[in-house]
Amino acid sequence: MQGRDNTAMHPKALLDECSHLIEQVFKFDHPADAVLARHFRAKRSLGPRERATLSDTVFAVLRQRLRLEWLARSGSGSKWRRLAILAFAGPREFLLSALCDTEKIWLAHCDAVSDADVLAPHRHNLPQWLEAALREQVGDAFDALAASLLLPAPLDLRVNSLKKKRDAVLAELRQAGLTCEPTPYSPLGIRLQGKPALHKLPAFVQGEVEVQDEGSQLLALLLDAKRGEMVVDFCAGAGGKTLAIGAAMRNSGRLYAFDTSAHRLDALKPRLARSGLSNVHPVAIAHERDERIKRLAGKIDRVLVDAPCSGLGTLRRNPDLKWRQTPSTVATQVQVQAAILHSAARLLKPGGRLVYATCSLLREENEQQVLAFGAAQPDFEALSVSELLAAASVLQADTLCSGPQGQWLRLWPHQHATDGFFAAVWHKRS
Repeated sequence: MQGRDNTAMHPKALLDECSHLIEQVFKFDHPADAVLARHFRAKRSLGPRERATLSDTVFAVLRQRLRLEWLARSGSGSKWRRLAILAFAGPREFLLSALCDTEKIWLAHCDAVSDADVLAPHRHNLPQWLEAALREQVGDAFDALAASLLLPAPLDLRVNSLKKKRDAVLAELRQAGLTCEPTPYSPLGIRLQGKPALHKLPAFVQGEVEVQDEGSQLLALLLDAKRGEMVVDFCAGAGGKTLAIGAAMRNSGRLYAFDTSAHRLDALKPRLARSGLSNVHPVAIAHERDERIKRLAGKIDRVLVDAPCSGLGTLRRNPDLKWRQTPSTVATQVQVQAAILHSAARLLKPGGRLVYATCSLLREENEQQVLAFGAAQPDFEALSVSELLAAASVLQADTLCSGPQGQWLRLWPHQHATDGFFAAVWHKRS
């Protein structure tokens, strides 16, 4: 168990709070981080260490669900309490002080169980349908992939090239006592160790850096937006990629940030203020056929479609997704992705560039989706992602790609230490 300083909350009360939160999250009617955020807003008295223990415990149960549920069967009392005990993220002495003698003996027996004592599903902690889909893709590398998905993701930053160069930011962060290093692929990325309070860092407050996974940073490099262009981020969300694109445009031209959620776009506003960008225009749309989109048909130089997807490439950050997604939800998302991709393609002028991306690991959301688009859109010529990344100063670009001639970006957590990402790029023929 990872140690923490003692918290002000009584051990039994904190364990009860963990049990309650696990039960709420396991309804799977809302994302886990949203459930936690709502709980913390309702309980302002919780301190930072208590919040961290609660959050880390909940996410540990989500990551190791099958193993912990198997171990929990041998205990007694509430299932949620047993799971909270097994995954408790605070100091062991603190936890033991909340347990009765019977629970202490049971926990010691559970601690003695090794990987060799459990079945493969309890080691992999994936639903059967997802295990089968991933095993079919990666073969002998499946165990390594499954293990990587159980680990927390590192904290990656993207340097705002409008304000500072990466070497200068690295020096500034190290001067502040942080352990960090350049990301191996993205020329704008920095990887931090630990969980520093970013909101207190001058580099963050002044908009010199933004939180963004290294894999996500590569999408803006593939789009390669230029000064003075008309560009669309079709599914902008909270705007991480929008900010990277705007900086690449050197704060010139016009960058539309489309999303169907006005709430997500609202989250972009403080980030925009820090970034110093003035060329970004957030637009809430009703759907991919919105009139505001139709008016731009044939006028746009570059379009990024970071499509809504299963998110299964982000399981290190969002482990609840593997229990909330099903083959049925994925099939629905595939239909939405196709509709968005074809609608976004209409925006491009001849000579324009289209980038399609997901943070999914599944073929039906990735390769199958883009092959179907290519067959239906003869005016669009597929480009080599490997060549585009190499031109953008991405090191070892060929190791990040799959398909003939490095046609697609294919990032895997176990290979690249990034979230799972896929991307394809097309040029619209003149």
